[in-house]
Amino acid sequence: MSASSPPSQLLPPLPTKLTDLDVDSLSHCLARLSVRDVSALAMTCTSLKRLSYSDTVWLRFFREHWHLQEPCSSLNSSGARDLYLARRTALLQFRFLDPSVLSFYRPRTNFSHLLLHKNQIISAQGSTVEMIDLNNNVTGGATHLFSGHRARITCMRLFPSRGETEREQNFLVTSSYDHSIRLWGKKGSFSRCMRGHNGPVLSLSDKLLGDDTCKVFASGGEDGTVRLWSLSSSGKQGQQPLKATLYGHEKPVDLVLVTGHKTSLLVTISRDAKVRVWDTTTSSSARSSCCVGMTALRGAPVNMKCHESLLYVAAGSSVTAIDLRTMQKVITAAVHQPKLYSFDIVPSKSLICTGGDGRALLWDIRRNQEASNPDPVAELDGHIGRVTLLHMDPYKVVTGGPDDDYVNVWDSDTGVQANSLFSCSDKEVVHKFGCEAMAVDGFRIATATSCDETSILHYRDFKDAVHPVAKPENDPPSKFWSSLSGDYCDDDTRDLGSSW
Repeated sequence: MSASSPPSQLLPPLPTKLTDLDVDSLSHCLARLSVRDVSALAMTCTSLKRLSYSDTVWLRFFREHWHLQEPCSSLNSSGARDLYLARRTALLQFRFLDPSVLSFYRPRTNFSHLLLHKNQIISAQGSTVEMIDLNNNVTGGATHLFSGHRARITCMRLFPSRGETEREQNFLVTSSYDHSIRLWGKKGSFSRCMRGHNGPVLSLSDKLLGDDTCKVFASGGEDGTVRLWSLSSSGKQGQQPLKATLYGHEKPVDLVLVTGHKTSLLVTISRDAKVRVWDTTTSSSARSSCCVGMTALRGAPVNMKCHESLLYVAAGSSVTAIDLRTMQKVITAAVHQPKLYSFDIVPSKSLICTGGDGRALLWDIRRNQEASNPDPVAELDGHIGRVTLLHMDPYKVVTGGPDDDYVNVWDSDTGVQANSLFSCSDKEVVHKFGCEAMAVDGFRIATATSCDETSILHYRDFKDAVHPVAKPENDPPSKFWSSLSGDYCDDDTRDLGSSW
């Protein structure tokens, strides 16, 4: 190239950056993204954050997700993004009267466990498991029965098949008083039976152990042993599912979970409230040397949850936090007299909830770090009998029990009641037996109850609900609730506030 060539021919053209595009082009690009993608884009730079927060983007999300026009008055004061987020929060707190409802009637039986997974409801009834495919409910071919256990099912877990390069597959695992663990394939096809415990199998680990390629779970038995099992073993010679037996507990092992800070560590608690931590990477077929820590608490175990290296154990009438690195008791996070029946935690908000006789209590862990006698931040009152069913997430607390015909929903931040749901779909039933089992997943809730000669599985989905419950007088101000008193941009949605 000659020396007289212009400078533009000497250097390659600079690439066009995303921020070089005009606003209209960027808005067109954002229209192809999901809420998660737009939220991530807002964290990249100031200019993209401004565009990601624009009304144009969030009005599209509002209309596409709920097929509604936004209230005009709210846009003048709060903006479309705030309106979208406030409505989503209200839906996640079940603050509506018109969810999608499905009811499934069965001959009188007892429900012991419920799971909600994607489009499936999985329930354990005595020794039988039933899977209902919600997508095919109208066709009549939605129900799949899993039968094989010869005694009542004690625990039920759904484990992902990790390390698969093809489509995702899940394994349903159940334990039973018949001394066995059963692994079920798709639509209830029987895979195999695992035996090894010398007595009833009481508990299963909440997650798989190890990294993404590992397919090992743990079980606790009435024989006081903890056993490790492989999901990938075929059961043929040389491929036995039982990988290790861990000895150390003297009483039945009631609860088993995988720690949050190291997935090879297993925490177990026995009926005498003795806690043990096991390093499963050092376990062999029959060793107790992999126990790397232990401590003892008072009272019968109720539940335990793990967050990072902290273990929260509900036993007797209190919740105690234990540092798994030192096995030292850090704080008494809650004291619920005279007895605890249920417990759950939202670590991101440092909140826990406990269920007792006739009420549930909400606690702030940060406020109780220095207190010898911790006080609750809110009392969730109005229950009948024991609060044995308790779900907690960043948006809500859901409580119920075997003596209460209603399942109550509360704001997890304030403890203000958001809704009260009848656990049985038929209010004309005279003899009711409260809520036996419950499963909550985002916008959805499933409850099981027994009425007279019938057992009823009741499913609600609040995702597309439009009629809100009356806003409680003591509820804090909300941009979504205040917007419902204004004018709507579409006459078809004016009745959103009619239930007030």
